[in-house]
Amino acid sequence: MPAEPTGPAPRAGAFTVRPALLSDDAALGGLDRATWSPLHAVTPRPQPPYEPFFDEAHHARDVLVAEDADGTVLGYIRLVAPTPLECNRHVRQIQGLAVAGEARGRGVGRALLRAACDEAVRQGAVRITLRVLGHNAPARALYASEGFAVEGVLPGEFHLDGRYVDDVLMGRALPR
Repeated sequence: MPAEPTGPAPRAGAFTVRPALLSDDAALGGLDRATWSPLHAVTPRPQPPYEPFFDEAHHARDVLVAEDADGTVLGYIRLVAPTPLECNRHVRQIQGLAVAGEARGRGVGRALLRAACDEAVRQGAVRITLRVLGHNAPARALYASEGFAVEGVLPGEFHLDGRYVDDVLMGRALPR
């Protein structure tokens, strides 16, 4: 039986979630750079010249965007198949979630997470997974409140900011 979300509902009307467009590239790249932090990033801080947000490996079709009424991008979530294997096609994986600092606390991350779960179901998935750094307590709490459970831990997998950090795999079943 799928785990049920227990967190509060996002505030209705404050923003919408929609599929990404190629024209979102600059806004999403800017958001990624603005939200970069060793709390969640395992890659070095981006430096100019910046790579495009969408490229051969990262497609607009895999991204959902939250925007406010005037079209300002507030956040995004990337949802992909974790592998190209046929035997793994029933699973989707979240491989990126970012919310603008000024939009935090408004339910944007929660709405994006729920939209990703809905999209995964629409694509025929029965499970959804993600990886989160062990020291990212706010993200882990959000995921747990949305029914994700820790399914594995790679202790000390990353060396960030002078310390070893666990890589935590979380997942949940999706409704059929």
